[in-house]
Amino acid sequence: MHIPRPSQETQELFRTLVPDAPGVQVKPMFANLGAFVNGNMFAGLFGDSIGVRLPDEAVRAELLAVEGAGPYGPAERPMGGYVSLPEEWKDDPDRLREWIGVALEQVGRMPPKEKKPRTAAPK
Repeated sequence: MHIPRPSQETQELFRTLVPDAPGVQVKPMFANLGAFVNGNMFAGLFGDSIGVRLPDEAVRAELLAVEGAGPYGPAERPMGGYVSLPEEWKDDPDRLREWIGVALEQVGRMPPKEKKPRTAAPK
């Protein structure tokens, strides 16, 4: 499975879109970037595609009804619960921020992700 890399321009845009809020972190993830709250990803990059996690099915369906929105992640295995935001919205950062904010609110209500204990490497 090929994992595309985002352009420097898209990475910079993404960092400006993610709110500076308690518990929010932007971290590298598989040569891309992910935005996390309490350990749960709420937005990310897959190549130059910006995606958001929307646990509420009705809200996810609302976004999927917008022209240009679609599955997020690899075509052969899109990430469940995530939606790619329309490419043309990159010219409208306020619209991107609005949906990233919706994702942050929804994912922020989820319980914090517990870190799994490290296991010893096989010998």
